[in-house]
Amino acid sequence: MPREFKAPQAFEEGTAPTIDLHPVESSQVKAIGFDPASKTLAVTFHGTGTVYHYPGVSAEQHQAFLKAESIGSHFGKHIKHLAFKKYRSEPVAA
Repeated sequence: MPREFKAPQAFEEGTAPTIDLHPVESSQVKAIGFDPASKTLAVTFHGTGTVYHYPGVSAEQHQAFLKAESIGSHFGKHIKHLAFKKYRSEPVAA
């Protein structure tokens, strides 16, 4: 029986709420940002330019992500399953 896949989530209309993105050392994740006021984690990946916003993330979760031995593995285990909004690319701070 063929395996069925969900359609990719559509991009949000308009511009993403501003969250400064900062480069990280990872082969998968390009940059991470966090807005403590809205508790939103922003993540972008190498190659895509797409920015994902994960609402409802605590400051402690953000810090654990930044300090993880492997940012990509941490993302897969602790962030990937969370609800998100997807936006077209935005610049990454140098």
